[in-house]
Amino acid sequence: MKQTFALFFIIFCTSLTAAVQASEEHDHKHSKDSAHEEAHDQKHSNKENHDDDEHGHDAEKEHDHDEGSHHDDGEEDEHGHGEENSTEINDAMAQKVGIEIAQTGSQTLHQTFTTYGRLTTAPESTSHVRARFPGIVRSVAFNIGDQVKEGDLLAVIESNESLKRYDVRAPIGGTIIQRHANKGEMTQEQVLFSIASFESLWADLRIFSTQQQSINIGQPIHVTAGEKRIDSRISHMLPAEEDSPYLIVRAKINNTKNNWFPGLMVEGKIVINEFEAPIAVKNSALQTMGGRTGIFVKEHDDYRFTPLVLGRSDDEFTEVLSGIQGSTQYVIANSYLIKADIEKSEAEHEH
Repeated sequence: MKQTFALFFIIFCTSLTAAVQASEEHDHKHSKDSAHEEAHDQKHSNKENHDDDEHGHDAEKEHDHDEGSHHDDGEEDEHGHGEENSTEINDAMAQKVGIEIAQTGSQTLHQTFTTYGRLTTAPESTSHVRARFPGIVRSVAFNIGDQVKEGDLLAVIESNESLKRYDVRAPIGGTIIQRHANKGEMTQEQVLFSIASFESLWADLRIFSTQQQSINIGQPIHVTAGEKRIDSRISHMLPAEEDSPYLIVRAKINNTKNNWFPGLMVEGKIVINEFEAPIAVKNSALQTMGGRTGIFVKEHDDYRFTPLVLGRSDDEFTEVLSGIQGSTQYVIANSYLIKADIEKSEAEHEH
């Protein structure tokens, strides 16, 4: 009985030891499998990360490429902006819209003093016509405002003493500005006709005593009225009416084209100094763009705004210190049309 129990106990212990060893071997194998799977997952994860890094690198390269392309576009925009201050107009269109061109060169500029006055008829250009003998007016040939030539028949008078008729003729050519003769009237010593020639007028301009020292007979003077201008020289300096604080400066006006008339208010610019400008441009040509003053230079069909550094000026020209050299073609009339065309193109480009 004791032997049987001992044998049973030995078999139980052997079975228990085998079971424990089998369990440990299973756990060890499971641990190795888990470690292998983790190593495989880690390797797979590293590969994915590597792929992601390569993808990110490619994206960065593409981004850099896009930025490079954008930078190139920016350079083109800046280059285009440099061309914005010019436009092309062919000669036929320029002539049609009234664009006028001149050549730069040296000019004599004038420092002037401004005064004001009016035009008067020259005393030697007016004639008052009377009858030689008292009598009756038998006929009258002209009326106020009519133009007559020297020797034209003005009227026929019948003498009271001889009862003979005689002619009254125009002593000068000009315009009838007064008429005091009608058919049937008696003539005594009155003026029958007043005739004035307006081919020559006088500009009577006022200057004050403080200005007199700068003005002399023979000085050039520019006389203007609105858009009209004529050049002359001072002929006389006369005292004005009694107790007047000014003098009268008189300059002769050539009016053969009848562009001027007596009584017209005028402005006189008396030249008191002159100086030479090696390069000068007309004031009508000057325009302002981008806060700078300049002109539009013409090269073939291209009109380009050229900024200038300017010096002294007078009523017509301005001295150029820098910006252009030598003889240059530039716009002197209707340059504002070119400016408007350029500004319109810039606005459309920005939009």
